Amino acid sequence: MNIQEYFARISYNDSHKVADLQTLTAIFQHHIQAIPFENLSMHCGETIELDLQCTYNKIVGKKRGGWCLESNHLLFWALQELGYDVCILGGNSYDPAKKAYTTAINHILLKVVISGNSYIVDVGFGGPYQAWQPLMLVSGKDQPQIPGIFRFTEDNGTWYFEKVKRKHYIPEQSIPFSGTPEAGNIRKIYTFTLEPRHINDFQELNAYLQVSSDNILHKKSICTLQTTEGLYVLVGWTFTDMKYHYMEDTDLVQITTLTDEEVEKTLKDKFNIVLENKLVP
Repeated sequence: MNIQEYFARISYNDSHKVADLQTLTAIFQHHIQAIPFENLSMHCGETIELDLQCTYNKIVGKKRGGWCLESNHLLFWALQELGYDVCILGGNSYDPAKKAYTTAINHILLKVVISGNSYIVDVGFGGPYQAWQPLMLVSGKDQPQIPGIFRFTEDNGTWYFEKVKRKHYIPEQSIPFSGTPEAGNIRKIYTFTLEPRHINDFQELNAYLQVSSDNILHKKSICTLQTTEGLYVLVGWTFTDMKYHYMEDTDLVQITTLTDEEVEKTLKDKFNIVLENKLVP
């Protein structure tokens, strides 16, 4: 595994001599705009191995994406190589359908300490709840970014991560505004504690997600990638192009339904992904 090959994969050409916040932020942004959050392996008959060499070969070698367990694990390795003080944490994601956080850990994220300050670094959530830069680990502070306002709150050792929602403008709809948030409408994302984890703590989860039929990753083929303006999302045959801040406090959402042939072309053109095996969306 070669850090220069990783840099080439994310098109990062700047200096990395100093393990500071500026370098971390630049690497973070290059990573999320080059490496899609995707679970396509399990929808084209491939097994996802939670092994660093396998993840490296897949994402760097084959120019694929990965889900949180893969993408954050790869970044963890890269940041260690660069001399950052980084550790793995486990998160419990929020299920809007059940209006509750999962009881078992089902997400991986990273904590990086720079000059005594802790930052949460997570390149593996995907979609509209993906932060665009590291977030300072401080309770109750609004942290505005282009995707929206993110916030952590801490209660008795448990941290809660959330985002303030924005309005959506969908041009094709007869009613122009969709999902109009009330003032201060919050989307809960996940909870976590600061207990350090090892990648092997997630082996059981990695296996479970690939066989359990009741999780969203098993039910839907998903591929999302952050762009310079917003994000691309492909779920099944539905492609969404979202542009942040199209109007004040409003994101532009353009939705297209694709044919099987267009799915393959969209993966190549928008996500730079060419699959080895046949995808069944």
